[in-house]
This record gives sequence, structure tokens and C-alpha cells, in this order.
Amino acid sequence: MMGYGMPLRPTQPGFSENASTWELLRRLGVYLGRAMRLRCPECGVSPVFMPARKTRTVRDWVTPLDGCPRCGYAYQREGGYFLIATWGVHYFTVTGVCLAMALLVDHFFPTMSFTKLAFVVAIPTVLFGFWFARYAKSLYLAIDHYFDPHVKPPSPDAPRP
Repeated sequence: MMGYGMPLRPTQPGFSENASTWELLRRLGVYLGRAMRLRCPECGVSPVFMPARKTRTVRDWVTPLDGCPRCGYAYQREGGYFLIATWGVHYFTVTGVCLAMALLVDHFFPTMSFTKLAFVVAIPTVLFGFWFARYAKSLYLAIDHYFDPHVKPPSPDAPRP
């Protein structure tokens, strides 16, 4: 049993049939934590995106790096890999935040006209969508790594424990 302050066991790749429920939840938590820090889902050290202060274009902001220089994990498996991240994670989250914001503004300011309400909600929604684009891809990458890890198998020359 691990006590407080003792190092955690290394994270095994993703979902596996023989792991306990608590181990599976721990792994998922580790991957989601790494995603929220925009780090490699495999090693948790290297960034998935170019640092914000070094971005010069919108493309730099939303495009992940090729892979992890530390562990060699490829961030994009194939062309179109992040389409589900864009549609499934990003658009639904941004739409949900927009809807919640509109309902709250409408509730607390019931006399506000629809045009004014649309502008009050649209501007923060666009800003949130731009900011959240990186997190949507990072979260999708972490969830995909959990369910379908594509780590390199150990080489046959490597010593076995």
C-alpha cells in the first residue's frame, strides 16, 4: 500500500481487461490531468502544443506538435485524426457553455432585448472557443490513448524483468 508522499507507480498504457476498477480510474485520471496541463499523455512531460508566447498565427495555436521528443509518442496518428476532437469535444462544449451563459444572462436580466443578449453571449463564446481549442484536442488525445494506446512494444533485445 502506498502512503502519502510515496511516488506513484508508473502509468501503464490505457485500458486493460485485467486491471482493477480503481487502477483503471487512476490511469484515466492521470491521462486527463496530463491533458488539462496540455502535456504528452504517455510521459506527461513534453507539451502537446507550441508555448502560447511563441505562437504567431492561429494555426500555431491550434495545431499540435508532431510528437513527444522525450518518449516518441506521435500526437496525430493519421490525417483527420482531430476531427472528432473538433466536433465531439470542442463544438459541444463551446455550445453548452454558450447556452448556459445565455440562460443565466436571460434569467438575471429578463428585460434585455434578444439582440443585446446575443451580443453579450456571442463575444465571450468566441473567445472561449478559441481558448478551448487546444484543450479539446488534448482531452481527445488523452481519452484515445486510454482506450487505444499506441505505444511502441518493447524491443526483443531489451532485458526482461
